Amino acid sequence: VQLQASGGGLVQGGGSLRLSCTTSGGAFSSRPVAWYRQAPGKQRELVASITRSGSTNYADSVKGRFTISSDNAKNTVYLQMNSLKPEDTAVYYCTLVATGYWGQGTLVTVSS
Repeated sequence: VQLQASGGGLVQGGGSLRLSCTTSGGAFSSRPVAWYRQAPGKQRELVASITRSGSTNYADSVKGRFTISSDNAKNTVYLQMNSLKPEDTAVYYCTLVATGYWGQGTLVTVSS
């Protein structure tokens, strides 16, 4: 099983980015997918998750600004991030929940 995360970059505060997480390998295809992030000096934290049926969950800090969605035909989960703030700066990781499989991380930097 492999997860490929992409879409990070440098953006000004108030801007938007869309992250993508594509899974391959077939196994665990029914598992929910989650995005986590880890800022320098901080613990990794859950940002959002989505089940294969489309149920979503968000951290309070991103509710109303971030949207997680999936395209099951493409085995891809997206994280649309709007109204970005400097405190959203972190490495963002996607994972198949409760499998131990993680993507390599993609860096999001939000300038003030």
